[in-house]
Amino acid sequence: MSHALAVIVAAGGSGARFGRPEGKQLAPVLGRPLLAWTVSALGGPPVESIVVVCHPRRVQEYEETVIAPLGLRVPVTAVGGGDSRQESVALGLAEVPESFEFVAVHDGARPLVSLDMLVAALTRLETPGVDGVVVGHPCYDTLKHVESGRVVSTPDRSLIWVAQTPQVFRRESLLSAYEHALSSGFVGTDDASVVENWGGVVDMVEASRENIKVTTAQDVRFVEAVLRDRQEAGQS
Repeated sequence: MSHALAVIVAAGGSGARFGRPEGKQLAPVLGRPLLAWTVSALGGPPVESIVVVCHPRRVQEYEETVIAPLGLRVPVTAVGGGDSRQESVALGLAEVPESFEFVAVHDGARPLVSLDMLVAALTRLETPGVDGVVVGHPCYDTLKHVESGRVVSTPDRSLIWVAQTPQVFRRESLLSAYEHALSSGFVGTDDASVVENWGGVVDMVEASRENIKVTTAQDVRFVEAVLRDRQEAGQS
């Protein structure tokens, strides 16, 4: 099986919780935009194409300030997204050439992603009958189901995993799942949930807990600390 794949980077969020007018994608992280770290980390085998989906007004800005300075060998394009993450991913998926059998979706605000995560997910995707693979890690915290401030139940955390991105799919499965979501009005919280709703089979593989989604300025400090450690170790 060929492991060449395209990656859709979802970078269209407003970043309202981040507290910066330009949003978190352009927040400086060790001298360059956060999104640049994410795209750069994806710029090697097995990735052969990257589609960055952003706010339509930011396409040119991202091309000039994020993509061009990286000088990646992997082709990177920026396209305008829609009114929701799900709509934006669908628009990004439409830009992926039919020649790609596999496609991954990744959050632009997860700059600590590694190519090893993609390889692990692709390897699991070789399992017959599997439509998609999510990276994540077991939940070690106790979770509570709460309604109106009252604890209703305590789920068995041994069965709970924290889902991250990248999430890797067979391209045809993801296309069919998105078409089904559009016709049925389903709105998922991630791409795997869209495939699950369609009736697809999704597996999970373990990834590093460092692979956080940047939401606050405090998260940036964590990312910078990890990147410094990687640079000192010659990994970044």
